[in-house]
Amino acid sequence: MQVFPKNQNPFVASSAKGKTVLTEKFLDGDIIFQTSESPQCEAVRIATNSKFSHCGIIYKINGDLFVFEAVQPVKLTALNDWIAHGRDKSYVVKRLKNASEVLNENTLQKMKDYSQQFMGKEYDAFFEWTDTRVYCSELIWKIYKNGANIELSKLQHLKDFNLTDQRVQKILKERYGDNIPLDEEAVSPSNLVDSDLLVTVIDTY
Repeated sequence: MQVFPKNQNPFVASSAKGKTVLTEKFLDGDIIFQTSESPQCEAVRIATNSKFSHCGIIYKINGDLFVFEAVQPVKLTALNDWIAHGRDKSYVVKRLKNASEVLNENTLQKMKDYSQQFMGKEYDAFFEWTDTRVYCSELIWKIYKNGANIELSKLQHLKDFNLTDQRVQKILKERYGDNIPLDEEAVSPSNLVDSDLLVTVIDTY
């Protein structure tokens, strides 16, 4: 008797709109990217010339998969729920090229221990490089830097992004008025997704 129907994988779980999440392909420490729908996320895409506006880090906890993400507030979100929040439920997963060597049990625990301090903190809509509040790509960059001693990308400054589009200007005006902190250090989802240290392991776009 056939246990599984043809073309079915026993390690898959169904997600919204019939998309399939290959749970055996996700590992602790993977980074997941998506396109979100809010006006701010649209401004992020334009300013960074990228389709990605949100990202999180995947953690396996008691056998379940979660995305640790900086939203309001910073929290753990079940993986399938996180995927359902993105445009067309599409996402990309990136992994360290040498993850099997670097992300051992001790290092992953250090990353999770470091992450704990951000749980419940407010989302940083001002994109400041402090630990008081935090935004999505900043959270991931700092977890890798302080938990695994890995800089996923070089930091940029706010002035390095494309700030000329009217939609971006509108968000900047709402946030800062006439005092835009152009020299503030920053890291964007596009900086991470383009990192030379990462390789794509899943792409549903």
